[in-house]
Amino acid sequence: MSARRTEDERHDGERLWKLELHQDDRRLASWEAVSGFASSQSLDRRWSPGNGAPLPSGNYSLGLPEALGDDIWLTLTPRFETTRSGLGIHGCNPGSGCVCLPDRTSLEALASWVQTFQIQSLTVVN
Repeated sequence: MSARRTEDERHDGERLWKLELHQDDRRLASWEAVSGFASSQSLDRRWSPGNGAPLPSGNYSLGLPEALGDDIWLTLTPRFETTRSGLGIHGCNPGSGCVCLPDRTSLEALASWVQTFQIQSLTVVN
């Protein structure tokens, strides 16, 4: 699975991301996501915990979906050196410093794919 920042923005200034699931060269699924607040897009993504910057580029271990109150949480563990912690994929609006799917139906679909196919990694491309 991969995530990448696009040049597009939502109406509220949040930068859009694409979260994609691939098998070989074929895209199986794609979801719109956000990461970081509109005001934090240019902040240091790797070394400044708590600033709401977008998720840093790199490879992550991906945990299985779990309930978090009314939300769904998938833990992201960086496979690189960083002081960032508490990272995941979940539903939210605005995005904070995780990967967030603002659409509940998309979040449930992603969780189903991850659970069914035991997807264990995410690469943040840019």
